[in-house]
Amino acid sequence: MQETVPGGAYWSGVIKRGNTLRITDLEGSRGVSMLCYNADNAIERFNAADTAKIQFNAFLKQGMVIYTDMGRILFSITQDTSGCHDLLGGCSNAISNAKKYGEGDWKNSRDNFLKALSRWGLGKKDIMPNLNLFTRIAVKPDGTMEFREGCEKPGSFIDLRAEMNVLTIISNCPHILHPGSTYDPKPIQIQIVKTPAPAPDDLCRTANPEAVRGFINTDALFLQ
Repeated sequence: MQETVPGGAYWSGVIKRGNTLRITDLEGSRGVSMLCYNADNAIERFNAADTAKIQFNAFLKQGMVIYTDMGRILFSITQDTSGCHDLLGGCSNAISNAKKYGEGDWKNSRDNFLKALSRWGLGKKDIMPNLNLFTRIAVKPDGTMEFREGCEKPGSFIDLRAEMNVLTIISNCPHILHPGSTYDPKPIQIQIVKTPAPAPDDLCRTANPEAVRGFINTDALFLQ
């Protein structure tokens, strides 16, 4: 499966366990916001705080994993040529877009999430703090956040190997902290491919004791 998601648009789908979702920045992304859920039980969903806390890092990269709020693992980051992803920035909304771009029908991630979730019987109560791809923020000593330039890399990609069946919601709208005053989101490409079973020394599965425990808990869901 391969699909181009235009700037301002959204995409949703279920990535089956063992498949890899590749998201590619085609023209210099202004940011991609993402939510994910256990497709077999959507009460279990992505948890930004635990993903950062357990791995001592709020900036995602190759070798890290994405945790649920039940200590299991949604995705492993098996490849990453961008190096610019964060768990802190949040997502755009109608108010933030109006302040930045003026009045207009500017597509935003909050509304995109709601539209995409409705297709799966989910809604406002199911939106949690999201993760952001292809952008980087910095936290200053006073606790405020600022956008860091230099992450717009056409052709860069991130590979996310599904460790359970994952309902994935993607909004291709500019990061809420992106400094540009012109609304010009760029297209991204979505690919889903079947990938080989991980090796015993798989980097993501053996990164640390917490990851090992997370995979034990996740794999237990699929034992027959």
